[in-house]
Amino acid sequence: MTTRSRRRSPGSAGDSPRSAGPWALALRRLRHDRAALVFGALFAAIVLALLAAPLYASEVAHTTPAENHLTDTTVIDGKPTNVISLDGIPIGPTWQAEYFLGADANGRDLMVRLLYGARASLTVGLGAVLLSLLLAIPLGIAAGYWRGRTDAIISRLFDLLWSFPALLFGALLSTALTLHGVDVGPVEIGSGSKLIPIVVIGLVYVPYVARPLRGQVLALREQPFVEAARASGMRSSAVMGSELLPHVWGTLLVLATLLLVNAVALEVALSFLGAGIDPPAPSLGTLIADGLDKAGASPHLLLAPSITLVLIVLSLSGLAEGLRRALDPHGALAVGMARAQ
Repeated sequence: MTTRSRRRSPGSAGDSPRSAGPWALALRRLRHDRAALVFGALFAAIVLALLAAPLYASEVAHTTPAENHLTDTTVIDGKPTNVISLDGIPIGPTWQAEYFLGADANGRDLMVRLLYGARASLTVGLGAVLLSLLLAIPLGIAAGYWRGRTDAIISRLFDLLWSFPALLFGALLSTALTLHGVDVGPVEIGSGSKLIPIVVIGLVYVPYVARPLRGQVLALREQPFVEAARASGMRSSAVMGSELLPHVWGTLLVLATLLLVNAVALEVALSFLGAGIDPPAPSLGTLIADGLDKAGASPHLLLAPSITLVLIVLSLSGLAEGLRRALDPHGALAVGMARAQ
């Protein structure tokens, strides 16, 4: 009597299941986080609307963000209506294709300017975040890994930048660069370029990324896998790039999302104060500043950009908190960031 051996299928009970990686687990947690999904969907919808700004301006509103219509008329409920009344008051929201949110004091379509302005603010914020990460990652990892004199020099530099409030330091630096422009070797930036607020905000927020990163690297460098890499003769640059950097991507992702919220808010504040994007180029900051001057007669000029800013900040903050819960379900990252600060 022969005994037949049974082949076990991959899913049989005798096999040990393949464990999911940390990114797969984080994605699974994020997919079950309804609040994070709602905020992520809201931010995605905002981004799609901003990307479609040129299409909306040309195909729907039939104007540009800089085109004035002081003497034009539009049809509302079948009646011709002046875009700017004889008293100099612009029309309010029409809820139709042209002047959906009304017009500003120069007869420009507010919806078109709002889309372009929010697009400019988000672009400046994203560029500033990329610059901050580009500068903060090598500085934070080097300070945490080498410690000693290197850590002391870099940390004192961070303390110097951190001693100034972000808005004050950004306003002073942006005003100086706007007045004289930037001319450093082959790099030349004109006084009205959007690169100036990107550079300013990017420099301001370098310590806000590098300090928590340094704290995490200080803890990681004592781990056995780092000791083994050093014992095998691996160079310091290789250890930092191949052993430490992959372990801090979760921290960087959460920090980058939070930093984008602050960068957009700082750009709006700088433009509101006249130290960011120069008018007549639209920005949420310049739109809010214009609306504040005319809030009594035309409240839509203040409400529209203010509500847009709230939606952007709210969606990004909710998404960042969802990413933190997915990547750090036990709260260790939040504790480490607080200790590093």
